[in-house]
Amino acid sequence: MNSEVLVNVTPMETRVAVVENGAVQEVMIEREQTRGIVGNIYRGKVVRVLPGMQAAFVDINLERAAFIHASDIDASRGDGDGQKSIQSLVREGESITVQVIKDPIGTKGARLTTQLSVPSRYLVYMPDSHHIGVSQRIEGEDERERLRTAVAKAKEAEEIEQGGYILRTAAEGIGEAEIQSDLNYLKRVFRVLNERIATTPGPAIIYEDLPLYLKVARDLVRADVEKIRIDSRETFTKVIDFVRKYTPEVEPVFEYYPGERPIFEMFSVEDEIARALGRKVELKSGGYLIIDQTEAMTTVDVNTGAFVGHRNLEETIFKTNLEAVTAIVRQLRLRNLGGIIIIDFIDMEDTEHQRQVLRMLEKNLERDHAKSKVTGVSELGLVEMTRKRTRESLEHMLTETCQVCSGRGRQKTAQTVCYEVFREILREERAYNNDQYLVLASQEVVDRLLDEESSNVADLEEFIGKPIRFQVEPMYTQEQFDVILQ
Repeated sequence: MNSEVLVNVTPMETRVAVVENGAVQEVMIEREQTRGIVGNIYRGKVVRVLPGMQAAFVDINLERAAFIHASDIDASRGDGDGQKSIQSLVREGESITVQVIKDPIGTKGARLTTQLSVPSRYLVYMPDSHHIGVSQRIEGEDERERLRTAVAKAKEAEEIEQGGYILRTAAEGIGEAEIQSDLNYLKRVFRVLNERIATTPGPAIIYEDLPLYLKVARDLVRADVEKIRIDSRETFTKVIDFVRKYTPEVEPVFEYYPGERPIFEMFSVEDEIARALGRKVELKSGGYLIIDQTEAMTTVDVNTGAFVGHRNLEETIFKTNLEAVTAIVRQLRLRNLGGIIIIDFIDMEDTEHQRQVLRMLEKNLERDHAKSKVTGVSELGLVEMTRKRTRESLEHMLTETCQVCSGRGRQKTAQTVCYEVFREILREERAYNNDQYLVLASQEVVDRLLDEESSNVADLEEFIGKPIRFQVEPMYTQEQFDVILQ
C-alpha cells in the first residue's frame, strides 16, 4: 500500500492528512490556542478524592481539573495492605506526577495516569516497568526476539537497571546502533524529567510532547510511506533539523511543497473534510451509510439505496455490506470516532456471509493506529465495537452545536409554531386586559398565519374579541416568536 503524508502549516494551526492509495484516511488538526495535551507530564495536586467512583480530581493548571482512576495509579503508591482503593493511593492536597492519556473532551476533564511513558522514534520508555515488549504489528517471532535481545544488550551496555521498553512498529528491521541511539536519547530525557519532578512544586507542566509537525517525523515515517510533503519552508527546515539529529536515515522521505495551489486543495483533502462533517456517506455501488455521533455512542447504518444487484437479494445485501466495511473503517479513522460504535449492517440470513463481513471488518481495522475491539454480531444483528479515543473527533473540533435547533438536527414546522402562537395569545388574554395583539415571527410563520391559518386567526379574533396583527422579524429563526400586548 502506497501512502503519503501531507502537512499544511499556518500560524493558527497545523493540519496533517494521511493519504493511502489516493484516498484520505486520517486527518489530524492542532490549533495553536488549543493544542492537544496527550503525552504531557505534569506535577499535579490532588484536589478531591471520590471513594464512590474510585477516582480523584487532580489540578494540573488547566481550565478544568483532570481525572484519574484508581486503576491508572501505580499500586506501589499504596499503603501495603494489598488493596487498591483510591483512599490508600492518594490523599487530598498531595502532590503527584501524572501523564495525560486522554485530552479534555466536551465537559470532561483530561484523563490521567501515574504510569509514565516517553516515546522516541523506535522505543517507548516506561520507568516503572521492567518488561521489554514488542508492538503487535511486528509479527515475525524471530524478529521480535532479535529486537528484545538488542534492547537488553543496549540496557546492559548503558548500565540501565530501572525501566522497561516497548519496541514500536517502526523498529522492525533496524539495527542495534539505532536502538542504542534511541535508548541514549530517552535516558537523557528522563534524567532532565527527574530533575524537574524533584524541583517543581506544581501544579505545573514538566514535560511537553512534541508539536504535531514533529510528531509526524517521529511517528508517521513507516515502510509504506513514500513521501511526507510540508508546505511551509520554515516548518520543513525545523523538521529536517530534528530528523538529522535523531533519525538521519529517513531524511529523503521529507519534501518541501512550494506549489501555488494549497496542498490540501491539490490533493482534494478539503473536499474530504467537508464530506466527513456530513451524516450521509455515498458508496460507489449506490448504497450509502448514515453516521450519527452522540455523546453516548456512534451509530452507523448501512443501506442498499439505489443498488439493486444482479443476482438475488441476499447477494445484493452481502456485496453492499462488504463495500460498506471499507468505507466504515475509513470514516472511523477520518472522523476520529471513538468510544462505543454500533454498526447496523443490512440483515444477512447466510451465516457464512456474516462471518466474512465480520472478518473483513477486523482485517481492515488492523491498519488503524487506534486500538479497537469488535465483540461480534449481537442477537439483534448489530455489530458492536469500541475504538480508543484520545482526542476530540473531527466533528467536535471543527463544529459547534447549532444555535437554531440546539443540536437536535431538526426544527419545529411553521404549522407547529403557528399553533404555539395561538396558545400564547389565549394565555395572555386570560392573564391581562389589553386592546390588541402584535405577533413578531419569522417570514415563514407569518406567511402561514396570513394564508393557510387565516381562518383560524379569524376564529381566534372573534373568540377573544380583539384584533391580532402580524409583523415579520427578519432576525428570528423559524421557532422564535413574541406576542406583544398593545
